[in-house]
Amino acid sequence: MPHSYPFLTPEQKKELSDIAQRIVAPGKGILAADESTGSVAKRFQSINAENTEENRRLYRQLLFTADDRVNPCIGGVILFHETMYQKTDDGKLFPEYLKGRNMVVGIKVDKGVVPLAGTNGETTTQGLDGLYERCAQYKKDGADFAKWRCVMKITPTTPSKLAIFENANVLARYASICQMHGIVPIVEPEILPDGDHDLKRCQYVTEKVLAALYKALSDHHVYLEGTLLKPNMVTPGHSCSHKFSNQEIAMATVTALRRTVPPAVPGVTFLSGGQSEEEASINLNAMNQCPLHRPWALTFSYGRALQASALKAWSGKKENGKACQEEFVKRALANNQACQGKYVSSAASTAGAESLFVADHAY
Repeated sequence: MPHSYPFLTPEQKKELSDIAQRIVAPGKGILAADESTGSVAKRFQSINAENTEENRRLYRQLLFTADDRVNPCIGGVILFHETMYQKTDDGKLFPEYLKGRNMVVGIKVDKGVVPLAGTNGETTTQGLDGLYERCAQYKKDGADFAKWRCVMKITPTTPSKLAIFENANVLARYASICQMHGIVPIVEPEILPDGDHDLKRCQYVTEKVLAALYKALSDHHVYLEGTLLKPNMVTPGHSCSHKFSNQEIAMATVTALRRTVPPAVPGVTFLSGGQSEEEASINLNAMNQCPLHRPWALTFSYGRALQASALKAWSGKKENGKACQEEFVKRALANNQACQGKYVSSAASTAGAESLFVADHAY
């Protein structure tokens, strides 16, 4: 029988659960601004902006300095390593600036996906080497939560048992390392929306993946009250011929979570997975109106679904700063309402209804 050797003191547990609760406080979610330099290159290319360190700083500064209307909407911001050490125009480090706005600072710590040999194109995520030391440093530098993304895809032969097990294990290992340093781990086992599978198949796979993940987290003695889950919504594949309603998507997603995610977990912060901005808000709203009991906060951790219209409005031009912030504020307010089940859609923005799907999406 396993014996318990507690690795967290009551004080450490309280610190972790307090951080997690602050991020997913009612009405709040996460701005994912942790796109790697390569991902930003693709985004900037679409608006003809040059991918320089200064342009990346300027664009993210616009998001971070949006007016006070975003304060009740954004509980945490995930940064990329470079952004963690950049400053506002008046010389304040971004983490310090965000903390001053009562937003929790997060950091992406994984090092990207690598192939799993002997599988049908499946992957695992690297970055455990040196993670212990990096977490210690990031905590010193102001980060209180972290993110690690694993990716699986649905085909007739995948995800395989090996991919499910290996990715669950690497997420659990990462989570326990974070917690030793007072950092709340966001575990992200993303099932890609590529494919022609229907809603039922996605729900089945999501349940298997999450069940394996929580078994691994238990095996690794991870303190669930000091973690957050960042899953995909249960949706049909992008090439599925049948259209499902937002209510069906909400019902399938909440059912999958109820079967697999312990109530000890404070919050579920969904990724948008290439849905349009509007769709991501409508589906999140439908989940928060779903008639099933939900013991965790259901909120957002959106990158593209908070930024697409803002990026378009900015187009790399200084004079468009205000317009960019206005679009970002609009999406933040929409999702603040959606995570409370109070969102009323007004498909007003041009970019808002555009699908943001990218095949085989890699950050």
